Amino acid sequence: MTSTSSRPVAETVQPERAAATARRLSLLNVAFELRAFIALAVLIVVFSVLSDSFLTVPNLITMTKHVAINAVIALGMLLVILKGGIDLSVGSIVGLSGVVAGELLGGLNLGFADLIAYPPVWVVIVLCMGVGALVGLVNGILVTRFKVAPFIATLGMLYVARGLALLISNGATYPNLAGDPELGNTGFGLLGSGRPLGLPTSIWIMIALAAVVALLLTKSPFGRWLYATGGNERAAELSGVPIRRVKTVVYVISGACAAIAGLIIASELTSAAPQAGETYELNAIAAVVIGGAALSGGRGTVRGTLVGAFVIGFLADGLVILGVSTFWQILIKGAVIILAVMLDQGQQRLKRRGAAASAVAATRQPDRPHQQ
Repeated sequence: MTSTSSRPVAETVQPERAAATARRLSLLNVAFELRAFIALAVLIVVFSVLSDSFLTVPNLITMTKHVAINAVIALGMLLVILKGGIDLSVGSIVGLSGVVAGELLGGLNLGFADLIAYPPVWVVIVLCMGVGALVGLVNGILVTRFKVAPFIATLGMLYVARGLALLISNGATYPNLAGDPELGNTGFGLLGSGRPLGLPTSIWIMIALAAVVALLLTKSPFGRWLYATGGNERAAELSGVPIRRVKTVVYVISGACAAIAGLIIASELTSAAPQAGETYELNAIAAVVIGGAALSGGRGTVRGTLVGAFVIGFLADGLVILGVSTFWQILIKGAVIILAVMLDQGQQRLKRRGAAASAVAATRQPDRPHQQ
């Protein structure tokens, strides 16, 4: 009588089950990766059902115009978060850049020469972006040279930049930034109210900036350095990546992006207030996180960040259209941010389980002879 051992069969059960588990987890991971797109689609469907005016071309353009301001800031924030940092100063930079623009467009008093200078708009834009970049440079120096934690460094600069805006303006608002044709300083309003090819200028700025950042991340050595730094800073440093330079540059870019947003807001309102931009840093962080970036660094995309900005913008505007209380809007936005972080953590656990299941499935036991 012959008997065949069931052990070889049992040895193949575990790898087969692990392979099936790995496939299921892979499908779930795809769903997690698309969560921002799914959330945006759900918002569009829900608000379209609840309001006839939501899914109209004029309203979509208006909402996208609002999204563009947050997206511009979020693109700079994405770079900072990719390297594992945070920038809480961007909201204050928004207010500071608007105040600087108001001061320059109103005439710069050169007391030593006994005259008032009225710089052209392009000079005002460049100088304001330089101010934002300078604040970002200080952030970078504090983080890299003085080893101040990014949260503390940028929190301090949040107050410094806001204080500078209040000191420059003396707490007042600059009411008229249209300029005077005789002084050669007109055209500032085009940033906020211009519509090249039928779309607001801010949308074109968002598109152009998104393209530049995407190319920077995917086609340049700096992008590879940034992902490597966020993924494993020590390993990147040992590989020759200029860690300090990468950290400093991302804060400079973040500051410049915030300044651009401040200019757009001041141009749209044709006035500049030192209080502008409050809580904008939270909206930018929310857009990046909802878009799938990891706060620990090393993971995130321009596409995801843009979708996250649309989720935040469409949610806010949709609630306004429905007449939802401002208090409820704040509560709902906070809940969405918490949910986004929870989903991100869930995705990371899912990836670890999937990797473990794939490793088990890849194991192959050696064939053993049947026992007679």
